[in-house]
Amino acid sequence: MKKVVALTGGLVLLAAATSAQAIDGSVTVGKKYTNINAGLGTSTPGLFLNGNWMRSNDDGNLVGLGLGYNFAYDGLMLSPGVRTMYVNPRDSKDGYANAIGLGARYAFNSQFGVYGSYYWAPESFSHNIDSYQDIQGGVSFSPISMLTLNAGYQYLVLNGEHNNKNNVLADGPYIGASLHF
Repeated sequence: MKKVVALTGGLVLLAAATSAQAIDGSVTVGKKYTNINAGLGTSTPGLFLNGNWMRSNDDGNLVGLGLGYNFAYDGLMLSPGVRTMYVNPRDSKDGYANAIGLGARYAFNSQFGVYGSYYWAPESFSHNIDSYQDIQGGVSFSPISMLTLNAGYQYLVLNGEHNNKNNVLADGPYIGASLHF
């Protein structure tokens, strides 16, 4: 039943985001983790949908789907959103987390910008983990309109439930690249 609800919710999110115009994909690589993202409307004002797969060399992986809305004003973009993730921590049971959060980006000009985000899921929004936190921030450089290069720092932790070990999927600097169509 949970799988049917999750699949139905994902299809509803996808249908809601069909009005988004811009498609993008990105890869970020840290010392012990890799994150692959795809999205619709993530860099333009309005509704956005994104998904990702993240793998940690030491602590497991996750697959996520997010939905939010981008508010833009004079170079600043605020992006409140929700994410649902299937988590597969190395040292505890598989589970899920439903997080709420906020992202922010500021473009100094057409080439340089800064960004950050924070997403959090308490125990009541999670299953088989106590809580989920994802904090990241960095700088971006766009040499051409369809390419963005990123450098930043990410900390993503799955806090263990019932005295299980915490699984830190990301904790360190990363570099990345995004293509926008």
